[in-house]
Parts: sequence; structure tokens; C-alpha cells
Amino acid sequence: QTVFRTLRNHWKKSTFAVCVLSYGGYWLYGKHCDKVLRREACLVAREYGRQQIAPQERLKKATVILNPAACSGKANNLFEKNAAPILNLAGVEITVVKTDYEGQAKKLMEFMEQTDMLIVAGGDGTLQEVITGLLRRPDHDTFSNTPIGFIPLGSHNSLSPSLHLLSDNKVKDITSATLSILKGETVPLDVLQIKGDKDQPVYALMGLRWGAFRDVAATISKYWYLGPLKTNAAHWFSTLKEWPLVRDFSVSYLAPRPRPPDLPTQKLPRPNLLCRIIRRLKNYWNPPVEGEHVEEAEKWEEQQLPTIELFIQTHNKNPVERVSLKITALIHPCTKSSKMTVGEFITVGSKKEEDPTTFTENSTKLEASACQLQLPEGASGFFNIDNEEYEAMPVEVRLLPRKLRFFMSVERKEQLLSQTQ
Repeated sequence: QTVFRTLRNHWKKSTFAVCVLSYGGYWLYGKHCDKVLRREACLVAREYGRQQIAPQERLKKATVILNPAACSGKANNLFEKNAAPILNLAGVEITVVKTDYEGQAKKLMEFMEQTDMLIVAGGDGTLQEVITGLLRRPDHDTFSNTPIGFIPLGSHNSLSPSLHLLSDNKVKDITSATLSILKGETVPLDVLQIKGDKDQPVYALMGLRWGAFRDVAATISKYWYLGPLKTNAAHWFSTLKEWPLVRDFSVSYLAPRPRPPDLPTQKLPRPNLLCRIIRRLKNYWNPPVEGEHVEEAEKWEEQQLPTIELFIQTHNKNPVERVSLKITALIHPCTKSSKMTVGEFITVGSKKEEDPTTFTENSTKLEASACQLQLPEGASGFFNIDNEEYEAMPVEVRLLPRKLRFFMSVERKEQLLSQTQ
């Protein structure tokens, strides 16, 4: 009775103590779950490390490009706690290269030596810098065969849902992505080459976004003090500054081409001596006639389109799907005389923040293997290329099919294959 009387007389302190103890218990339970996940992942990695190798074989070498500034400066700690022990236990010889400033990853890729695997530890910005620096190399055809692993340590990890099964636990996502690198399952991904008139090309894995919704999304963080209303507030203020939010542009595009066949993952066995002798004799007596290869002129089709939002994307969201090679331009059919209200603009914009690639049912979709964007005179603003800002300008976008190979979890691949059947 004395205890209950004390709690009743000091109910404010008791309530505060219960809240603190509940939060502390929840925090400790979360830490315990993280330790269990790390332990299970390390046990799996240890089995890889115990596998015997032949005397003439060497340990696999991995070059890790780590951005310590990702995830608000927590990336280095996340990597050291969750990813580095798994790689070390698996017997992988890792070389960690940390970036100090924005754009350094591009320069580092110019001097990178041949490695068995390339691991990007960061977010969308780090990944885009690495693939841009890699594909700008003169010998990029050779380095394009190097498998790439992506460990999601950034605030935006757009490629992760395509490669791994995601959860609400950051530790689980990091350990699962690291284990998929050890298992060795890879998938070829398409790459967008985006080139302006003067600058060197920029390469992207997901897509290019331009328009009013993109501009509004860049200002949402300024209204942080409004809490859950910040998205709607950003759209309201944007409509007050500029309405209607319609932009005219010209797009020229090439028709889609058939997707090239998959390259064999395993090296074919060498034919026996008799077959090789017969083949050489046939080539000697009947040499193959090399006809002149005449390149067909590219047939560009042009359209003038008014739009609120433009998104050019790859099919890397489902990399195992076998579809034709294409770029999809999604264009909102909104004109200056349209009846779209401010409320509809805010509703559509709020949904697009959940998934920027979602558009209304009446959107226009163009399939192409390449396209050229011509912006109106005096147009200003920015592109979002894999969630990174670039100044808007006339650009040519080409799709490079199956240009890079990325490590992918077996579970995610089976899930995507079951969806396509």
C-alpha cells in the first residue's frame, strides 16, 4: 500500500519514470537485435573464410569507396561495425578508400588499379560519382567487367530495392548487402549516359527528373518547422510564386532497339584438338567473306510537349525482367489551358514524394533507345540525376544496355523472377 500511495501522490514523476524506462528498454532491445544480426552475418562470413583455396590461387581483392559524410556523418561507423567484419572474416583482402569532399570519387576512379570487385559504401551521390568516374576512363570497357557491390549507407539509396530485400532495420540492410557480395550472384544493369554540349558525360542508373514537382521537392526541407504539413506547404508556396507550372520542351528520340542477348556467365570449355584443326582447315579453304558494314542513318522523331514533370528512367527497378531496350519519358499532359487546380497539384505532388516515378493515368509515355531534350530559351532550374542536382540544359540521353554488373541477393532475384512469370 505504501508503494501505491507514493506512486499516486507523485503521479507526474511516476509517469515520467515509466516513459523513460519504456524508451530505455526499447532502445536496449533494439541494440540486442542489432548484435544478433551482426553475429549471424559474421557466422555466415566465417564459413566463406574457412573454404580452402588451391596453392596457386590468391585471396580476392576488393576496393571499397567509402563516403564517411553519408548518413549525416554516420557512414564510417556503420561500415566499421556492420560491413568490415563480414568482409574480413570471409578472407577478402579489402582496400578502403575514403572520400574527403564531393566529387573526389570521380577522380579516385581515374587512378584505380584492377581489382576483383569494387564496393561502393555510401548513398546515391557516391554511387553516381563512382560509375561516372569508372565509365569516363579510356579503358572503361575492361573495368566495366568488374562486379560492383553497393552497401547502402546514405540517406537516399535508390538502387537498393532492385538488388536486396529491404527492411526497417538499417543494420539488417547493410549486413544483407555485404553477404550478397560474398555469395557472388550478379545481375547486369543498364546505364544512362547524359551528355551536354560542353561538359563530360554523366552516368546514371535510375533516371533523370525535371519539372515543377522536382523543384518543389528540393524546397520541402525549408519548411521543417511545419512537421507533417511541410510537403503541402511547399506546394502551396510554389503555386503562389508561379502558376500555371507548365513548361514547354522539345524531345527528339530514336525508336527502341532489341535488347542484346545475355553474355554467358561461365567460360565455355575449349573444343578438343580435332575440332580446332577441322575449323582452321575450313577457314583456310573457305575463308569467310567480310561484307561491308553500312551503318543505317539514325531516324530521329521529334515532338513538342507541354509538361509539369518529366522523368526518363531505366528498367533497373526490375533488372531480371527481359524487356526491349528503351528509355521511358513520362510526361504529364497538362497545358496552359488545363483545368488542373492547385489542390490537385498538391495531391499529386504529395503522392509523388513517396515514389517520384508515379504519374497520373493520362501521362504520355515514349519508348526510345536515345533522346535529345531541348529546353525553351531562358529556361532555368535543375535536373535530378539519381537524386543529385545538375543545372538544367539541353542534353542527349543514351541507354547503354547491360553496361555494368552488380551483386544481387539470391532472395531478391527469386522474388523478381516470380513476379515476371
